[in-house]
Amino acid sequence: MAVMGGQNPLSAQVSCGSLLQQLQLIWDEVGESDEERDNMLLQLEQECLDVYRRKVDQASRSRALLLQQLADSKSELARLLSALGEKTFVGIPEKSSGTIKEQLAAIAPALEQLCNQKDERIKEFADVQSQIQKISGEIAGTIKAGEHVKPIVDEEDLSLKKLDEFRSQLQGLQKEKNDRLHKVLELVSNVHDLCAVLGMDFFSTVTEVHPSLDDSAGVQSRSITNETISKLAETVVELKEDKKMRLRKVQELAAQLYDLWNLMDTPADERSLFDHVTCNISATVNEVIYPGALALDLIEQAEVEVERLDQLKFSKMKEIALKKQAELEDIYARAHVEIDSAAAQEKIMTLIDSGNVEPAELLANMDNQILKAKEEALSRKDILEKVEKWMSACEEESWLEDYNRDDNRYNSSRGAHLNLKRAEKARILVNKIPALVDTLVAKTRSWEEDHGMTFAYDGVPLLAMLDEYAMLRQDREEEKRRMRDQKRFHDQTSTEQEAMFGARPSPNRPLGSKKVVGPRVNGAGSNGTPTRRLSLNNGPRSGSKDSGKRDSARASAPANYVAISKEDAASHVSATDPTPASP
Repeated sequence: MAVMGGQNPLSAQVSCGSLLQQLQLIWDEVGESDEERDNMLLQLEQECLDVYRRKVDQASRSRALLLQQLADSKSELARLLSALGEKTFVGIPEKSSGTIKEQLAAIAPALEQLCNQKDERIKEFADVQSQIQKISGEIAGTIKAGEHVKPIVDEEDLSLKKLDEFRSQLQGLQKEKNDRLHKVLELVSNVHDLCAVLGMDFFSTVTEVHPSLDDSAGVQSRSITNETISKLAETVVELKEDKKMRLRKVQELAAQLYDLWNLMDTPADERSLFDHVTCNISATVNEVIYPGALALDLIEQAEVEVERLDQLKFSKMKEIALKKQAELEDIYARAHVEIDSAAAQEKIMTLIDSGNVEPAELLANMDNQILKAKEEALSRKDILEKVEKWMSACEEESWLEDYNRDDNRYNSSRGAHLNLKRAEKARILVNKIPALVDTLVAKTRSWEEDHGMTFAYDGVPLLAMLDEYAMLRQDREEEKRRMRDQKRFHDQTSTEQEAMFGARPSPNRPLGSKKVVGPRVNGAGSNGTPTRRLSLNNGPRSGSKDSGKRDSARASAPANYVAISKEDAASHVSATDPTPASP
């Protein structure tokens, strides 16, 4: 009879044998037949088989479960290694040996470590991906600054390579965020500076672009979206354009203020009230950085002042026009150009009273006349300087003639040595007169050819004056020769008479007569005839004086120069030079 498995065979044999003996004893006592006994033994054997079979099935199921656990463990181990990007792991047995439980026990520590490593890796991925999504959302404008983001981590790929890719992406986004934040702060700073110069409210201007741009908000919480940066850039461009327009307006107002101040001789203390406006008259856009320098109220204040001065200018229009006319006459007087001052003033007064011309237009026309007068005076400057030298030399020549006529000039009287030195200098200067006259004639003719008009000096053609001077100088030389011949004849006659009758006083040297050398009286020439003196003074002349007063106010011409009248001079020029006379 078979023994029961799973027990000690010896104890099982003993137990079954003793029980079987007891069963046989009972059967003997009872008198069971052999057939009954065989049936019962077969039944016992069947029951034992059933028990063994159940145990075997139970053991098989347990083994299958362990095998499944081992397979699942190996599969999980392989999945974790793949997810973590690891090809192998320290602690995993290289070969499968031993019982199933031994194999499970060998894999369990490595599996636990990999699970822990996976959890840590997931946390790292979640942290990096949350920052990436947060910064990307801030750049795109889909996430507000400081808003929490929960990322979705792909647990199938937790390799270090993938983590490094996310970290590189995060670094790029962080750099882009810093660049954008720097750009935003720079634009906000530009808006602040421009608003300060323009006198505008910075907070209302910048919060119109985005509420987070207020200084009260943290730097990291400011919007860095493309839309915000674009709007800020547009705001800066608009403010810069507004700054240019306002600066141009301020400079125009400053120029108008200067013109009006100069016209009306505004005192310096009144001008200083608008120094904050006029200080930017020549400034560039980048140079204007002072707060409120281009504020609207400042521009309005300057506009009001310009309007006030304009109204004041209209009330003083006649005074201003006469002032400019006086300036024009002064320029022509210095240039020795004659103009009809009375007619010009009368014309100005008529235009102002009639109201047919704008005051600004009239003043601009007079400014143009002044400019042309200055240009003409500049073109005459070289010739006028030589005319002054010529007239001064003529004065010295006249003085030298008087000095030479004085018979007592060598006496040791007071100041005689000074007159002697002056005479030496005068002789040198007189010897230069012919060359100076020739130069003057050449320059004057060149000037007349260039300008197509006669060069007049105080209304008298200069070439006529020079020609008249040349003729007078020639006449004077002839007179000197005649006087020398007459004196020589007289001396010869006197010598003969003295030889015949003895010495006697000369009738050419009256007794008691003594001529004093000094300045000649204006209006008398060398022969005692009156002369018209030409102006030697380049100073200003009053435009209100009539022509008679101006002629009487002119300084005298050379004493030996007998002037001709304007009509005679003009006729002389017309006979010698076809160039038309100047107006």
